[in-house]
Amino acid sequence: MIPRRRFLQAAAATGAAVAVPAVSSLPASARPSSPAEGTVTDLGPASVASPLGNGEFVGDVLYMGSRGLAPNVVGAWDLGTDTIATHVEITTGIGIWAMCKVGTDVYVGTHSRSDLYRIDSISGEVSKLAEYPDHFIWTMAASPDGKIYMGMSEPGRVVEYDPATGASRDLGQPAPGEAYVRSIQADDTHVYAGIGANAHLIAIDRQTGEKRELLPAELLDRDWVSSMHISATHIAGGLNSTAELVVLDKADPSSYRIVKASAAGEKYTVAVLIHDGWVYFAGRPTGTVYRVPVDGGEPEVLGVPFPEAQTVRLLEHGGRIYGLQDPGIFVYDPATGSMDYVSHVQRGFRAAAEAPMSVHSDGKVIYVGGKSGADLHDLASGEVTRLPIPGEPKTAITVDGTTYLGIYTQAALYSHRAGDAEAELLFRTGQNQDRPKDLAYDRATGLIAMSTQPEPGHPNGALDLYDPRTGRLDTYRPVIERQTVFSLTAVAGTLFMGTSTQEGLGSPPVTPTAKLAAFDLRTRTVTWELEVLPGIGAIMDLAHTPRAVYGITNTGVLFEYSLVQRRITRTMQVSERGGDLLIAGFTAYTSDVNAVYRIDLVPFTAKKIVDGLASDWFGGGSRLNIAPNGRALYALKGRDLVSIAIRPRLG
Repeated sequence: MIPRRRFLQAAAATGAAVAVPAVSSLPASARPSSPAEGTVTDLGPASVASPLGNGEFVGDVLYMGSRGLAPNVVGAWDLGTDTIATHVEITTGIGIWAMCKVGTDVYVGTHSRSDLYRIDSISGEVSKLAEYPDHFIWTMAASPDGKIYMGMSEPGRVVEYDPATGASRDLGQPAPGEAYVRSIQADDTHVYAGIGANAHLIAIDRQTGEKRELLPAELLDRDWVSSMHISATHIAGGLNSTAELVVLDKADPSSYRIVKASAAGEKYTVAVLIHDGWVYFAGRPTGTVYRVPVDGGEPEVLGVPFPEAQTVRLLEHGGRIYGLQDPGIFVYDPATGSMDYVSHVQRGFRAAAEAPMSVHSDGKVIYVGGKSGADLHDLASGEVTRLPIPGEPKTAITVDGTTYLGIYTQAALYSHRAGDAEAELLFRTGQNQDRPKDLAYDRATGLIAMSTQPEPGHPNGALDLYDPRTGRLDTYRPVIERQTVFSLTAVAGTLFMGTSTQEGLGSPPVTPTAKLAAFDLRTRTVTWELEVLPGIGAIMDLAHTPRAVYGITNTGVLFEYSLVQRRITRTMQVSERGGDLLIAGFTAYTSDVNAVYRIDLVPFTAKKIVDGLASDWFGGGSRLNIAPNGRALYALKGRDLVSIAIRPRLG
């Protein structure tokens, strides 16, 4: 594990401004013994990171954009001085996914919200040029004559921006009905758009707007053309989730070949670059970098610069290949075959509080999941260390002193014991799954259950049953037909499951209502399922007492399912949106983005005990966790981790 102070000192030593306050938690011995319920204690920044979203060279300076920080920044790495001396703040959006350049100007596109900025690399001036109603600007490229083309997601459309006039032109949806434009390139005559969640590669005539499908028919059943680069003669597109690369002849797209990434378990082709007769491409989840001759031949493995890291951009400068990743930048020299790795933080890139993904306490430390790992807050000392994990911890539980973490993107399960330097990979789900949704432990069978959401565009979530005593894994897909299991709780050999109508992202729901279902962990069968309330999209979380299972819906309605009467016995509107649901004794707690609610389960009443949190969780959700002793909740206030005193009714 990496002490946070060392992580921040690496930036501070090179002159970077690190806008993170010191951890303000008090040792347990110095805290009040019995604070009133709802008392909030600030524990400092929840998760500190410096993840990269994209980059672009102007001369000998690499401009690198962050994602997940507030505000996001573009840091300028001068290769001559080997330092990042300046940062430009991008004040809107939760991340910089898209960058390109025209001359000496760098263009930046943001995610949620979708704004376009220009950075004048000569004067350092930053200007907001336009804003768009789309969820995010995912990808961006400049044409040779200086126009900017943006691939928008939700909906999947292409927009042209003309720097000379400031005008934007909507080129529409390259593939009507598809929600994502994930890669884009432009030449003198055409814009090329890579589409998902059902793969297309569309050429759009820049003058007439005419659209033509270029993706070979044999690849139309793939998920995404998620990365792309072009040369004067060829188009190279990376395909998910088959880790393939398609190389097409521009003059004759029917002349193509398909290259398969060779590393075991490779699923995604995340970045592509054509340079000097080669196509360079990077894979995920392994983090392997490859190249293959444009005109034919077998792919060559160049190395694994940082295991399992995602490469967000490949660039060429001075004959070398630069790959931008969350932990840093790899530099490959084709002349010598050498591969070096550079820390952007050590060179001065700003580290700051990110929007976290999850929170969990084992009673000694609080795990806060973020990009490429988790910050661990020691409850006794207040010290914060970084636990590196390839991916994003989305959910966690602790069983008999071991914490299990569900990791995106590979729907993986890791284990960790407090004090260990590293987490251990236990399994990857496979089955076209990528996003863990919940974890539960059943003491009667000794099984750990993890539910997962399918990859974008895919149907049917899965359920993993893992036995930590033997290491055996059994995966069931589908569990509930054409739905994803979002929430779990286990009672004496029965796993109760709350579902969502959303399958893979980008796929419209095909079922009208989320369900509550029971899965017998001994017979491995679904014994019953029911629709709790008409028209709800998801059961966000489940918890139980000895006599009832409780769940909260995406609309903020709490329901009670009696284990004795085997039916829904009570419902109550708690808030406008559902979040995590936690039970201590006969008291439940839940939250939305701004407030925390106490629910007394015997009289079935609810009241707000905390307000004004403005929790900034990644993706806009609402997470909450409870201390094992039932005396505190852990949540966010802005991007700070907070402890909230509670006094549940235990008997």
